[in-house]
Amino acid sequence: MRPKLGSLICIIGLFSLLNACASAPSTRAVTLEYGIDETAGGLEAFIISNNNARFYLEKSGGGLSSMIDKDGVDWIGFNNSKGSGWKGEYRGFPNAVHKQDGNYFHAMNASTDPSTSSVDIISPEHIRITFTSQNGKWQAQYDFLPDRLEFTMAKVSQGYHYWVQYEGVPYGAMDESDFWYASIDDKKHSINESFLGDLPSPEWIAFGDKNVNRMLYLLHHEDDEFPDNYVSRPYMTVLGFGRSEKNKYLHESQTFSLGFVESSTYAQVSKAVTQISLPLN
Repeated sequence: MRPKLGSLICIIGLFSLLNACASAPSTRAVTLEYGIDETAGGLEAFIISNNNARFYLEKSGGGLSSMIDKDGVDWIGFNNSKGSGWKGEYRGFPNAVHKQDGNYFHAMNASTDPSTSSVDIISPEHIRITFTSQNGKWQAQYDFLPDRLEFTMAKVSQGYHYWVQYEGVPYGAMDESDFWYASIDDKKHSINESFLGDLPSPEWIAFGDKNVNRMLYLLHHEDDEFPDNYVSRPYMTVLGFGRSEKNKYLHESQTFSLGFVESSTYAQVSKAVTQISLPLN
């Protein structure tokens, strides 16, 4: 017996629904896995993916070892080979506590002191991982959101200072094709051009490569009067919020964001970062 038309429509509708469900992308915008960062020297890492990046957060040191874009390119390029210097062991984010009551929140290298970690929030829109320094006096909070990472220095050792740094490789390599924008003006600056001064509010800088329509931005949410410093080194960038030469100025809890903007024009990057800089909910 041939099925009635209504039944046939229902059957067709059911198969269409099942096919749609099978082919639909996951609604989960932020995911957490546990694994190894092979390019960092085989270190264990939290692996967090969002809508535009994959982050490797090294588990024993408490800093980013890799940040992978949609093309599979790493914009940090850390490896733990002792003596590799600017070619590997110095790279990372936030590389915040350096010879200030310890050396903390850097992917583990020969100079990094260990920290312990806890995964505090896991949801489709938000993953939070907190690191506490071995001496218990510093605490770093990583909040992974669908479009970015927010880093907060949640606890500061009394009487000490820190900086927050991006030491990495724009679009996988430091070369003459790289450039930067910042809140100081609307000009495209050569990657070899240095900057020292207090970035105007909202305090941000973004790095790009002329070969890709994408930039990595870093934003300091709180406005201050402390110096910010960018210098190029052989093989990597050195951007420090709250830094002048090797002096550190930050001494309270502060929040920073970093992520990718799928544009290489100043207007689009500035618009995107300014929107993110609005008061946090």
